[in-house]
Amino acid sequence: MRERTIASHFALAALGGARRHGYDYSGLLQQLGISPELLDEPRARITPEQFTQLIQALWLALDDEYLGFGQAPSKPGSFAMMCHAVIHCRSLDKALNRGLLFYSLFPGTPRLTLTHEDEWVRLSLDDTQLWDPDHFLTEALLVIWHRFGSWLIGQRIRLEQATFSYPRPEHGAEYDLLFSCPLEFSRPRSSLLFHSRYLAMPLLQDERTLKHFLEHSPANLLSRPDDGDSLSSRLRRLLSRDSSRWPDLEAVAAHLHISPQTLRRHLRDEGTSFQELKDQLRRDIAIYHLSRADLSLQQIAEQLGFSEPSAFHRAFKKWTGLTPGAYRAQEH
Repeated sequence: MRERTIASHFALAALGGARRHGYDYSGLLQQLGISPELLDEPRARITPEQFTQLIQALWLALDDEYLGFGQAPSKPGSFAMMCHAVIHCRSLDKALNRGLLFYSLFPGTPRLTLTHEDEWVRLSLDDTQLWDPDHFLTEALLVIWHRFGSWLIGQRIRLEQATFSYPRPEHGAEYDLLFSCPLEFSRPRSSLLFHSRYLAMPLLQDERTLKHFLEHSPANLLSRPDDGDSLSSRLRRLLSRDSSRWPDLEAVAAHLHISPQTLRRHLRDEGTSFQELKDQLRRDIAIYHLSRADLSLQQIAEQLGFSEPSAFHRAFKKWTGLTPGAYRAQEH
């Protein structure tokens, strides 16, 4: 089970445009099984499906793919039309430039540009004209264009750097799941840097695969973690392969052919720890089962390696601010 849950912050931030325009979304949240209490708890999480459905429902309700954060709305279907305009391009370079040209035809659209810096390419966003207090649209646009480009060429575009025109936000710890590369805040612009070799790569997608892609995109591009090259990302993949056994740090270090001390140091350099990664994974697995009602609380506790349900109860409340029982009750 490799699903990563989404911090409640992103759901609350996504609703910012709806609040600004006076849209009453209480019925929508109820329909998706997202309680207002959950959104008020900063540690709480929602499932990727809930987040994807929330974004899609807000597009339709607001009639705006920018969710009320742009200078002007972007009619639902605009992203799909852009995809159809670029799908027959011969290379990623031509596809990205045609896609950016497409959006530049609409007044009030957030401006994205591609610039070359020696062997690197920078995708920059001018976010100065956005009404985006929680930086939701800035994050979303950078994530969507990175993952859309990666999908077009059939491989992840490795990011060398991500810069942001604002100070590190309170939810900055979540950025590792979004960008998985060195991050720099309070810079002149928000941008992503990657190697220019990707631009020459041919597109591996066509009209048939695009049809399937557009069933859930770009909303599901935002709800997927970035499976990057960092040690943290590799460890998440390793631990999630078999969640019935929870190896200790020494066993994982041996598997990676490094010493436990080296593993600890590298994780510390990435701003995390082995216990934190393990707890994040256990939290996500717990939420996955609690939202489906397929296992009892006792069975979930056992699967996560807890000797008794009370220990699981305490840990889950520490992770999310809610008890497992309360979480399951608000989901159903």
